[in-house]
Amino acid sequence: MNCITDANIGNWFSSTMEDIRNKMLFQGTAEMTETGMDWVQTHRKTVRSVLDTCSKKCKDDEIIFETIDSYKTDLENKNASLVEKRNAIAKRLSEVEGKNEQKSKIIEKIEMVRVEQAKKKKLIVSQNKANKDRLKNLNKAKQVFQGRLGLEIRKIHGKSGISLLAMAVIFYRLNILVLTQVLNHRIKRNCYSFIRGEKLQFIFRDINPRDSECVYTFMLRISEGGLYQIVSSDPPLDCMAHLEQRLQETNNFSAFLANVRREFLALKPQ
Repeated sequence: MNCITDANIGNWFSSTMEDIRNKMLFQGTAEMTETGMDWVQTHRKTVRSVLDTCSKKCKDDEIIFETIDSYKTDLENKNASLVEKRNAIAKRLSEVEGKNEQKSKIIEKIEMVRVEQAKKKKLIVSQNKANKDRLKNLNKAKQVFQGRLGLEIRKIHGKSGISLLAMAVIFYRLNILVLTQVLNHRIKRNCYSFIRGEKLQFIFRDINPRDSECVYTFMLRISEGGLYQIVSSDPPLDCMAHLEQRLQETNNFSAFLANVRREFLALKPQ
């Protein structure tokens, strides 16, 4: 009992309890500090890991966004190219349709030309067949001019005498009914090229029946322009220039020949 009531014992007990409290407090604080530090390190590691993961994820997202933008740009370019190609295809199709229309028109024209050529060929064959008969009539008409009218026609340049085709041109210009349809347009063109620029001599042998050797002649040529030109007259006629002018105006060769013959008749000896 004495020890309990002893004042030193009380102080000792209080001091001991204070030491125990301080020791326990230090120990608890140290444990808490150590545990907190572990938590801090763990937190730091976790945060660092999360930051690394987020940074990597952000970079990956940036790459993805760049890839998406690249795909968008590429898609826009492809769409623009596709639109251009569609427009080009539409233009080509339009050109093809136009060419097909032109082809159809050309085929129609070719068919029309073929039909027209067939008709012309048939007409030429028919005309050639008819011309054989007309040339026979031409020979007869030539004999009429030479026999009854005493008119002879010679081609001066080249072979002597006038060819049958040249006679056809002259007789055609005489407006003789039986000869106006002798030759078709092709034969007439050849005739004109045959005598154009060459001289034709017209000889009248029946002007003076008392003298069969007495002849009256004049020479004529057809110019490059298709006009009659009187070269000479034997004997000379004062009115020949006037007759030539009338011939150019009227193109009536039969009347011209009749007038020339009449003027020659006026010159024959009485």
